[in-house]
Parts: sequence; structure tokens; C-alpha cells
Amino acid sequence: MIDLRELYQDIILDHGRHPRNFRMIEHPTHTAKGHNPLCGDRVTVYLTMDGDRINDVAFQGRGCAISTAAASLMTEVLKGKTEEQARELFAHFHARVTGGAETLLSEPLAEEMERLEPLTGVKAYPARVKCATLSWHALEAALKGNGATVKTE
Repeated sequence: MIDLRELYQDIILDHGRHPRNFRMIEHPTHTAKGHNPLCGDRVTVYLTMDGDRINDVAFQGRGCAISTAAASLMTEVLKGKTEEQARELFAHFHARVTGGAETLLSEPLAEEMERLEPLTGVKAYPARVKCATLSWHALEAALKGNGATVKTE
């Protein structure tokens, strides 16, 4: 039987090598950049919003496998979600990777959180938590609409 940790590593490596939604959206309604000065990871998150719903989400950047995989998985789970649902997923994900107090998720979001589970092992490596959350912090800045570059320090 395959070890769960091995399966999670395979998922991270797959998304790190073949990221989904790795592209620029030509006319995004929201965008923001993220930078992790400790390791040099950089990401730009692009959103196309339809009202309060994320119609499309993509990213570009360069970074380690965890940073790239986190951005790839994030884009997969956020398409079609409302801004509130995106914030709820981020809060729960952040709690899972930092060891913070977890929030209760509604059933559809709980299913999406399962897709992010492979990344939660980074909590054992505090320096890697910033890699896993960089794209989420950029997403949050994009949703705020300030277009700022966020840093993980």
C-alpha cells in the first residue's frame, strides 16, 4: 500500500513540474504580486471577477516546487468560488499549515480543502510555510484591489 506521505510528495511534484493555470490573464479585473525575500519565490496572481465570483484565476512566477504547487492547487480550487469562499479557504488553509485554530468549513469547501491537504505537511518546516502561503497572500491582496506586492516577512 502506498504511503500517504509519498502520495502527497507525488502531488506536489506533479503540480510543481506541471502547474495548472500557469498563464497570464489578458484582461484581469484584479492582480497582485507576492515575493518571498528569504528564498526568492515570486508570484503574480490574476483574477477575473464576475460580481463577487471568481470567474478565472491564474498565476505566473518562479519559485520552489512547494510555492509553484501551492499556486497551482490554489487556482484549481478557487475557480467559480465567491470572494467570501476564497477568504474562508485561505483562512482554513493558513491555519492548517501554521498549526493555528481551524475554522469550520461548509461541505463544498471541505471537499476543496481535501485537495489542498498535500501541502499541509509544510507545518513541520516553518521556512516552507511561507512558500506554501505566498500565492494565497497575493490572492488576498488582489481581492483587496490594491495591486500591491506582498512580502512574506
